[in-house]
Amino acid sequence: MPKMKTNKAAARRFKITATGKILKRHAGKRHLNEWMSAKVKRRLKGWGAVDAVVQEHVLSMFPYKKYLR
Repeated sequence: MPKMKTNKAAARRFKITATGKILKRHAGKRHLNEWMSAKVKRRLKGWGAVDAVVQEHVLSMFPYKKYLR
């Protein structure tokens, strides 16, 4: 049986915590943010949780347990 491949695009975009939560980066902070207030930019900083609706789809891209840390 050949090895299953992890979706590398998903591996770069998502992070799975030890408790099993899936985290993603907040959208909208790459460019065109000179008009944004500092408050908005701070709110977009860091990692956010993925919706429960999308969670199963994201987990299907990580076939092995070692990535589920």
